[in-house]
Amino acid sequence: MSRTFKTADYVATLEVTVRLGDCLPPDHLARFVVDAIAQLDVRILYARYGTRGGEPYAPEILLGLLFYGYATGVFSSRKIERATVETVPFRYIAGNLHPDHDTIATFRKTFLPELKELFVQLLVLAHLAGLLAWGNISLDGSKIHADASKSKAVSYKRLCEIEAQLRAEVEELFALSERAEQQEAPAGMVIADEIALRQGRLTRLAEAKAVLEARAQERAAGEQAEYDAKMAARAEHARSTGRTPRGRAPTPPTPGPRDTDQYNFTDPESRIMKNSTDAGFEQQYNVQVAVDQESLLIVGPSLSNHPNDTHEAAPTLAAIPPAIGTPDAAALDTGYFGPATLDACARRGIAPYIATGREPHHQSWQERFAALPEAPPADASPTVQMAYKLKTALGKAIYGARKCTVEPVIGIVKEVLGFRQFSLRGLQAAAGEWCLVCLAFNLKRLHTLLQGNARRLGGPGDRSPGDYPDDGPGGAVYTAASRLWRFLTRRRPHWPVRLAWSCWRSPFTFSPTGC
Repeated sequence: MSRTFKTADYVATLEVTVRLGDCLPPDHLARFVVDAIAQLDVRILYARYGTRGGEPYAPEILLGLLFYGYATGVFSSRKIERATVETVPFRYIAGNLHPDHDTIATFRKTFLPELKELFVQLLVLAHLAGLLAWGNISLDGSKIHADASKSKAVSYKRLCEIEAQLRAEVEELFALSERAEQQEAPAGMVIADEIALRQGRLTRLAEAKAVLEARAQERAAGEQAEYDAKMAARAEHARSTGRTPRGRAPTPPTPGPRDTDQYNFTDPESRIMKNSTDAGFEQQYNVQVAVDQESLLIVGPSLSNHPNDTHEAAPTLAAIPPAIGTPDAAALDTGYFGPATLDACARRGIAPYIATGREPHHQSWQERFAALPEAPPADASPTVQMAYKLKTALGKAIYGARKCTVEPVIGIVKEVLGFRQFSLRGLQAAAGEWCLVCLAFNLKRLHTLLQGNARRLGGPGDRSPGDYPDDGPGGAVYTAASRLWRFLTRRRPHWPVRLAWSCWRSPFTFSPTGC
């Protein structure tokens, strides 16, 4: 029995004319990115351009390519350049133009500081549109690979060994140069070049050694302060109870660099950090996010090279734009618990809900439904007070929302978007790229929240720096927000999102993939 199959005429297919509008549905993410950028105030970008030179690409085009690229897992400037030719969404965002990869990479590196302003504008737009109603936030962090090789790192002990070896070789080469007339050097060897090569390496090693010694001095100051605090606490305990504190006394810190301190020549500002996936050690940065528990929008990104999260809550809370207000409460895991986090929350009027330790798994029903104990006295330690706070109904609800808010966001960034390594080197550059990643995630999240419930935003139109009204300092953000607000207020009311104290979440308010 014969069967007929559908076949393709590839010669005729190559002659088919395709209309981009037929390939991109009205609610496609690429259209939303173009329309959202049209509502942002990009005068700060235009101000960086000079009056001389050739005709540059409009900042909106390059912003759109970066935003859509990072939102869909395309981070390489060369891949973005190729996508403007081969991929329909990128070709639409580029306006059928094809910026060179060097242009895209230079734009990304040059305008990293301005991305923070655009990040704030986007949050204000969401806030005025009713998609970011302040309630509670969740904080968490993760490790992202730096653009550096672990094989290019050297320990302080090995650095000293190499330095001694190079100094001995330089002395031997000087001695050989003095005997050059009586004894010929090996064939092909230029003694002056060999000496210059080793002296250059000695200079770089001296710089690395100075950096490690400065880090050790900074670390010793922190350890000394921690040691003094522990000794003061033990003395206060002995004074109040009349008994010597149990346990071994804290060990005083040892000043100076340690043999295992690492310096990386590729990205000196990155650090060797433990990788939780395979228990190995890699060159990484510590990224942090503060996520709104209702909308799952990132409201505060930060980045550091500290291996733990003890002091990371303060810069993350400081990254929350004042233009959108202050959250009521914050849920954090046990890695943040400490005086620094408690003080940072107190200064901003945020109620912290921080785990004081790991919760045991498979609790019995008696433990799960045990009655709430009596409140601790006012002079109880912060650990006791926080443990009681988490046992209350409000504490359980707010902290319980942490795992289903901030952790899925980090999972989407690393698994769905595929962002696992920075493309830029240096602390400031990596922090700017992390802000770009969070901005792209927020665009994708806003698209999810508005999809099916909002009308199309206004078209981008043709704009130039002179088209903006003069609304004074600080008014540019609200001017851009009001433009988006006029469009979004015509939409149907969106499905109500879950409040932090509720244990129910509508499936319409969160997509597991963030799409």
